[in-house]
Amino acid sequence: MNTLTGIIQNIQTSGQVMLIDVSVQGMMFSVILIDSLHTNDWIIKGREVRLLFKESEVSLAKDLQGMISMRNRMKSKIKRIEKGEVLSCVYFDVGGIELCSSVTTRAVHALQLQVGDTIECLVKSNEISLMNM
Repeated sequence: MNTLTGIIQNIQTSGQVMLIDVSVQGMMFSVILIDSLHTNDWIIKGREVRLLFKESEVSLAKDLQGMISMRNRMKSKIKRIEKGEVLSCVYFDVGGIELCSSVTTRAVHALQLQVGDTIECLVKSNEISLMNM
């Protein structure tokens, strides 16, 4: 499980949906929570929280251009690649914290990923969970 620590900067609500902006070492992450308004009273502006997301929820892009709806984008360099027959783990660094993306080995080959390559790591807002510190 990938984990980052940040500070809640903004909370927008509509019905049972919360859109939460969290600052992590100068990068802004967006998290969507559904049906959490009354059960998570610890979600307040200025609170330190952990962001959690599965390795399988991290998409990778190389030479990404144009606009995209994914709001959570992390530019990084590949630190190492552990290739399996079907799945590979691509490790990258975000603010000194090692994170991982689990992608098909076919994708690693198609993108011609190598250690040292600059990539963008993308996570949809609804795939990130928040945890109280």
